[in-house]
Amino acid sequence: MSNWNSGIHDRKLKEQICEIGQRVYNKGFAAANDGNISIRVGENEVLCSPTMICKGFMQPDDICAVDLDGNQIAGKRKRTSEVLLHLTIMKHRPDVKAVVHCHPPHATAFAIANEPIPQCVLPEIEVFMGEIPIAPYETPGGQEFADTVIPFLDSTNTIILKNHGTVSFGKDLQEAYWKTEILDAYCRILLLSKQLGVQFDYLNEQESRELLDLKKKLGFDDPRFHKEDCDLCGNSAFRDGYQENMPRPRAFAPPPSFPSYLGEPCGDACDPAKNGATANDDLVQAITDKVMAALGS
Repeated sequence: MSNWNSGIHDRKLKEQICEIGQRVYNKGFAAANDGNISIRVGENEVLCSPTMICKGFMQPDDICAVDLDGNQIAGKRKRTSEVLLHLTIMKHRPDVKAVVHCHPPHATAFAIANEPIPQCVLPEIEVFMGEIPIAPYETPGGQEFADTVIPFLDSTNTIILKNHGTVSFGKDLQEAYWKTEILDAYCRILLLSKQLGVQFDYLNEQESRELLDLKKKLGFDDPRFHKEDCDLCGNSAFRDGYQENMPRPRAFAPPPSFPSYLGEPCGDACDPAKNGATANDDLVQAITDKVMAALGS
């Protein structure tokens, strides 16, 4: 039997997709038919969940297979239209073998509010996640939707899809799923802390650099490793102008004293000037002037 046949007919891999589907459904990350899951099984073959099925009740025989162009090559049920998102990620990141897309409620709340995920708050997030960008909105299902994540793929394994949900990816299904679970737990903590009505403490520069050193020792990459005087905690993917001339106030903005050690954006993939956005310099200057005037008074 060829590698192609053994891959798309591997029942254990199909069972893994069903197991991850059950976790996604049981955690409330995918209501009804929401979400989709995939794993690469060959040079040009990908197993994926089918369309119009609850991820909590999939059976191995439900799983279908596609090639990297999205053509269905096996399976009784029709493949999901959103598999194009998965395939685009795999094409641009050969190290990625598995992708999980769903709608975790706390992270999706940030996607709807277009609210940047703050850095320099929890050690685990700094080490295991890093910066989490928001891809611009596009109608789900087509290639234009899939292409919205391309500018961010070199810098992260987890992306929020504006007004839609999340997508996370890794070397296997377990890793891809864990990214989603960690992100939603973090977003829930942020929302709960905001309800306390006080400004929470950000990690300082020394604490942030110690975590980056730990991250490097553990073998994880980070855009902040590749540029001196980098913006450690400023969410470079969300600078004013990235939001298509509709900047919003940040609910989790650092206090005025925080920018004392902020530098430049950490990488082209997270720099709005390099991904087609137009900076709203006049608005930024006006806000800066008001803040400085307030501090002076």
